[in-house]
Amino acid sequence: MQTILTQAFSAFLTRSLSTTAVAATLAFALSSTATPLAAQGLFSPAVTVDSAAITNYELQQRALFMGVLRTPGNPEVMAREELIKDRLKLAALAKVGINPSDEDITTGMTELAGRANLSLNEFLTVLKQNGIEPETVRDFTRVGLGWREYVSARFLARARPTESEIDRAMGQAGSGGVQVLLSELIVPINEQNVEQVQQLTDQVGQLRSYDAFSAAATQYSASDSRTQGGRLAWMNLTKLPPQLQPVVLALDPGEITEPLPLQGAVAMFQMRGVREVTGSSQRFAAIEYASYYIPGGRSAEALAEGRRIASTLDSCDDLYGLAKGQDQAVLDRKSLVPAEIPQDIAIELAKLDPNETSLTLTRNQGQTLMLLMLCGRTAELGEGESRETVANALTQQRLASFSDSYLEQLRADAQIIEK
Repeated sequence: MQTILTQAFSAFLTRSLSTTAVAATLAFALSSTATPLAAQGLFSPAVTVDSAAITNYELQQRALFMGVLRTPGNPEVMAREELIKDRLKLAALAKVGINPSDEDITTGMTELAGRANLSLNEFLTVLKQNGIEPETVRDFTRVGLGWREYVSARFLARARPTESEIDRAMGQAGSGGVQVLLSELIVPINEQNVEQVQQLTDQVGQLRSYDAFSAAATQYSASDSRTQGGRLAWMNLTKLPPQLQPVVLALDPGEITEPLPLQGAVAMFQMRGVREVTGSSQRFAAIEYASYYIPGGRSAEALAEGRRIASTLDSCDDLYGLAKGQDQAVLDRKSLVPAEIPQDIAIELAKLDPNETSLTLTRNQGQTLMLLMLCGRTAELGEGESRETVANALTQQRLASFSDSYLEQLRADAQIIEK
């Protein structure tokens, strides 16, 4: 239901930024935005959508705004596309009498500014200083509020999943499940690099494109997935740690999680896709795994030794022979319910099939490399993620689909003339 711009706006404002940081972000973004249109003809129509005009001034303002948000693509091209959609939406809203009140719009703008820890006046002042008028944000908010109400009223009854559809999405009765397509960035952290990691995660959190996140993962991530730009394969939602499942489901495509604290590292995930699939999607009563500890942390020598050992293993039982004669603490094998597994280990296990290994994690403040091996998973028939969480995710996914399809229909029926 949300446009790319709406998603970017929401994600941008949810970051906890100071007024100075916001101003710096705006100034940087504006430096890469296309040159504004000449003053001559600024208020002349650039596009007409049926009888509604889009002026050069509006295109300029939206392009500046999208530049601030680092929306993927050429800001001028994307501004034109989004404003055409806005005119189609406004025409549909007018037909059914939906018109958010000034109070609702102000409340919406205030809430958005508040997510950036700014008052509305502070937020609008920063935008004004960088050439973006308050009316641009007001119009943007008005369309967003009205269209959300319209789509909900028109399509919500059809979008709500049935009980059997929720069962299928949760993988009950072996008939289906929810899969997610994620990219990850996992960065080691210690007392010496806390500030650098904080700066890095702040910058990554403001990225808006898949390629930019992938480039950051390739350069900074400690996970094996960095060789694929942090991109993970489709995975069943139920393989993720229980506490991470609702966080992931709440993401829009392209959106990035807040930094998640792990032991000796922080992780960030970018949503690339969600889908319902047929076939079994099991939940697990217990997961068995083994951890073999190698001195040297993530040094080249320790990693080489870890890869050598991993190449000799066929199953977790092989680790007993490897650990024979050493301190008992060198090998740790456990079988735990998913909620009891440390989150960093659970995230790595989610990416593994039985008897596969990972060399991403460390212990002892980064001084010890962990060779992690998945021994097996024990399936259960009980609840995985909550029914309410899955139902909401399915509803929002379907509302977005209905909204996109209806907009395409409106566009096909409209007379759009570009100057």
